[in-house]
Amino acid sequence: MRTAIFLTGSCLLVWSIQSALARSLTVTATAYNATRAQTDKNPHIGACNEPFEPGQNVIAVSPDLEKKGLTCGTKVRVQGYGDFVVWDKMDDKWTRRIDIHMGKKVGKAEKWGEKKVRIYW
Repeated sequence: MRTAIFLTGSCLLVWSIQSALARSLTVTATAYNATRAQTDKNPHIGACNEPFEPGQNVIAVSPDLEKKGLTCGTKVRVQGYGDFVVWDKMDDKWTRRIDIHMGKKVGKAEKWGEKKVRIYW
């Protein structure tokens, strides 16, 4: 466990970095779009039954990651790409995988392809 020590005025603050980023894992990241062809008749409502906007940083997670604590509403940092929230779930056939929502920009999702990324939650 790494510890950071800060001196603020007359107070000493000790903060555990491990507590802020308690878990991490390398996963495969793909991308998807909010289109009926890739989702269902309500492409802006994920499996968590929460609506989201095209510009929101949303991910879907494979069922095994949900069992590791990546449940609906969990904030996830994708190393090198920013912060996301879990608002969708992937099919049972996938493991150790996230799917990044890219609105209606199909070309952007196709260009993304498949990458190995480190996630923190």
